Formats: sequence, structure tokens, C-alpha cells
Amino acid sequence: MKSAKHKVLHPVAGRPMLLHLLASVAELRPERQVVVVGAGREQVEAAVAGTGAVIAVQEQQQGTGHAVAQAHDALAGFAGDILILYGDVPLVRTETMRAMLDRLNMGDELRAVVLGFRPEDAGAYGRIITNGQGIIGKMVEYKDADAAERAVTLCNSGLMAMRSTDLFVLLDQIGNHNAAGEYYLPDIVMLPGAQSAVIETEAWEVAGVNSRQEQAMIEAAWQDRRRSEVMRDGVTLIAPETVFFAYDTQLGRDVLVEPNVVFGPGVKVADNAVIRAFSHLEGTDVGQGAEIGPYARLRPGANIGAEAKVGNFVEIKKAELNEGAKVNHLSYIGDATIGAGANIGAGTITCNYDGFFKYRTEIGAGAFIGSNSALVAPVKIGAGAIVGAGSVVTRDVEAESLCLVRPAQEGKPGWAARFRAGMQARKAAK
Repeated sequence: MKSAKHKVLHPVAGRPMLLHLLASVAELRPERQVVVVGAGREQVEAAVAGTGAVIAVQEQQQGTGHAVAQAHDALAGFAGDILILYGDVPLVRTETMRAMLDRLNMGDELRAVVLGFRPEDAGAYGRIITNGQGIIGKMVEYKDADAAERAVTLCNSGLMAMRSTDLFVLLDQIGNHNAAGEYYLPDIVMLPGAQSAVIETEAWEVAGVNSRQEQAMIEAAWQDRRRSEVMRDGVTLIAPETVFFAYDTQLGRDVLVEPNVVFGPGVKVADNAVIRAFSHLEGTDVGQGAEIGPYARLRPGANIGAEAKVGNFVEIKKAELNEGAKVNHLSYIGDATIGAGANIGAGTITCNYDGFFKYRTEIGAGAFIGSNSALVAPVKIGAGAIVGAGSVVTRDVEAESLCLVRPAQEGKPGWAARFRAGMQARKAAK
């Protein structure tokens, strides 16, 4: 990845790859979770804090079999089934994991279940040769395969299911007599004794990430599936390929999303809302029937009430717009509460930061803030109050009152004509 960040912590849909995988694992309610890591332990350990996973360290990288063996101590005393997964293969579904475990326990005394797939280009993947009934006859790494074996299209994802009573006993029996001099986990399958089986899944589900290009491909695959899901659930995407979701985006029915919209993490949009083009939402709730954009930015802590409107070139941060409130254009509303039905004129700014601390602005229900006003927090505008355009408000405004903060207007008849005549004469003299 050519990055200071650990590979498995690079994000897909706004979430580190490893956490995608652990979230799917969590739905199985596992008794234990062990993350084996080489370099970058501190980063991974911080990322999995709170997930219930423990860290096992592989000091020297000697292959996949050697990596799994490092989990021995963390799994001491555990009696049950074990899933072996990969932190850079983030899209494996819980349903697929469960299918592997179900096949392992089907009753035919299998040693292991391997997850296979058939990519468009088998390339350098390890191959799985079966008896045609899903029982594995041989597994071979590409580097060690002959021409006939390389012609097989069923490939090994590396993901396996085994029993704890078998795993470490078998790991002690595999060697490293191969082209890479490594301990290959798939060699377990080829040891004398019980048979192993393969189940298949689609290639996208077991796609791994080893470069920025592959990360982008995984992102694209995830986004394509998510777009299809939300449209099946009753969301209209005008130009689906231009809309990007985060892993936890929630959209209600009859939501309309126009082109070039980005949803960051933590967004919930209620039924019948409209998200217009070129808007960016993150960490926000959008109420039923609300309208956002075009060109709006909702930052974390923005809560938009039912039927409220946030228009073009408006930024909302850590602020609540109650039902029917309107901020239609060219405004910044931060650290504020906007009452129901209030109308915020173009160019309004809540001045919430003095360089050291943040302060709140409270605007009451039905209030009207004239264009190009600056509300210097902390300040309260009472319900039904009107703030005249161009005002700089530094003190609280009573309910139903008018607040004007501007110098008296002065007019000088004929001044403009005299000014122009004088300037033209000066110009002609040059």
C-alpha cells in the first residue's frame, strides 16, 4: 500500500477493512476472536479495542500456516469450531461464514471446509482439485502446480473452517518444502487422514487488497451492491453510479437522491426526504420530508427536522433545525438550535468560535433572520423575533421584537454625478 497506515486499516465505505470483517464475524456471536498481526501491532490493537478481539503476534512471517499457529495460546482451552479469515479480505458475508460452519458439521467427519471461488482470471491463485462432489482431492499453490493443475478454474480463497481439536495438531505436521519455503495453511488438507470439502462463493466476496488499485476495486464493488440494495428497498437514485454510501448509511423509503451525493459515516435519512445534487452528509439525521441541497454540507451533529430545508451552499455543523425551519442559501449554522418554522436569510453566520471555545446560538420558533446577518454567540433570538438584514447581533433579542443593528442611512443628492464628472476630467487631463 506504500503507507504508514497498516494495510488492514485502510477503509472501504468509510470503515477499516478489518472492522468490516469483524462486524460480520460478530453476527455469529463467537466465543473468541484472535487477530494475528506482524508489523504494526499498535495500530491494529488500537483499532480492535472494544471488539472483543485479542492480538497474537507473528514475529517472523513464515507463511499462512505459521501465522495461524500464533493463535495457539489465545485459543488455549477452547473447544469448538474455528474460522480462519483474512484481514485484507473484508467483504465476506456472515451467511458465507455460517455456510462453512454448517458444512463442517454436516455429519461426514470432515477435517476442514475450504472456501473456493472461480474468478474471471485465475492468475496465480492456488487451485483446488475435487472429485466433482465437493470433496477435495488436492490443493496446490500456483507456484507448485503443473500445467494441468493450473488449468483448473476453482481457486482457493484461503478461508477455512476447522475444529479446534484438529487445527493445531495438524499445523505441527506440515512442512515448508515448497518453492517459497513457507508453511502453507492449505497443506493441512493434504495430510493423511480425513477428507476435506470445498464450498463456493462469488469472486467479489473473497477479493483481497494488496494495493491502492485493489482497494479502489473493492470500494467500487461494495458501492455497486449497496446502490442496488437501497433501490430495491424503495430509494430513488437518479444517477446511481455517482452516489457514494458509507458502511452504515440508512435511507428510508421514497427518499430521492440526486447525482453526485456523498454519504459519510453516521447518516440516517427518513422517508420522503430529498437529497439534491452535489451534497455531502456525515454524522447527521435528516427528518421525514426534509430537503437538502443542492451543494449542501451537513457535518457531524447536524440534525434536520421533518419538512425542514437546507439549501444551496449551506453548511450545518452540530446544529438542530426543528420542523419546517429553513436555511435556504449561502449560510453557516454551527453549534445552534433553530426553532420550528424559523427562516434564516442568505449569508447568515452563527459566529460560534472565538479561537478558544465554541458557543451556542438559539433561535426561537418562527423567528426571521434577515440576509447577511452575523449572530455572535452565545446569543438567543426569541420566538417570532425579526432580525433586520445586515445586523451584527451581540445581545439576546426578545421574542416578537425587531432587532436592527446598522448605521443610519445617509443620502447626498447629486453626489454620484459630480463624482463621475470630476473623475472623467482627471482622466482626460492625463
